[in-house]
Amino acid sequence: MAEQTTSLPDVDLVWGGFGSRDHPVVLLIAGQCQSMTWWDAEFCRRLAAQGRYVVRYDHRDTGCSTTWPAGHPAYSERELTTDPVGLLDAIGADRAHLVGLSAGGGIAQELALSQPHRVTTLTLMDTSPLTSAARGALPPPEPAVLASFADPVPPPDWLDRDAVIDHRVAIERPYAGTGGLDEERYRRLATEEVDRSADMEATLTNHPLAEGWSPGGTAEDITAPTLVLHGSADPLFPLAHGEALRDAIPGARLVVLEGGGHQQPPPAMWDLTIGELAAHTS
Repeated sequence: MAEQTTSLPDVDLVWGGFGSRDHPVVLLIAGQCQSMTWWDAEFCRRLAAQGRYVVRYDHRDTGCSTTWPAGHPAYSERELTTDPVGLLDAIGADRAHLVGLSAGGGIAQELALSQPHRVTTLTLMDTSPLTSAARGALPPPEPAVLASFADPVPPPDWLDRDAVIDHRVAIERPYAGTGGLDEERYRRLATEEVDRSADMEATLTNHPLAEGWSPGGTAEDITAPTLVLHGSADPLFPLAHGEALRDAIPGARLVVLEGGGHQQPPPAMWDLTIGELAAHTS
């Protein structure tokens, strides 16, 4: 995969595609503070082998895309949401199958509401309804995650590469599923991210500070065919959040990833996940 850069009016987005451009586009939208690295390249290759053009990209303020000074993002959630549209325009894709994880699932829902003509199908992974009748009744994060919010891992010396890698792994640990964190794999992915990122401090700081935005509408208003993939052990958005998405979005289907946490599917779940994605995007 050769990385490419698309220049939009206020940001350069770096992205990479797997497979043939002649195939339907599957756009992978990572979570908050995640670069495209967390969509494992081998996962992308296997999905592309199903006859899809799989695209992953660095959100603004992550990876090699444009960054702003840490603590001072000069954009809102609206720009994070519309960036994928500019990327699709650059690729020459009128529509795409959107796959969003966590906050990326929020972006995917916002696009399905605000620009439904650009969304062929929707896949929502380990996320929650933006707004719906059920939203207020959903369970909170598990105690370990709440504790990480109250007492976060201290920031590293951002000039110390090894310390930053250690930090990147440490902050993912509370989100693991029943099997615990795959230390070797997460360290590999964290190392890839740190080594190719322009500013890891900005990556891990700025997204939560961006001003909120809502396109209007609720999950019940989404018309795109929707697949919900949700870890049974997701500690941030317990399974009831995935069930709420299934119940809110007309015709949505839920597939539970047994033992899965709040994370891109680990290799042990790739056969199931890729099979479901291939069927849903056919």
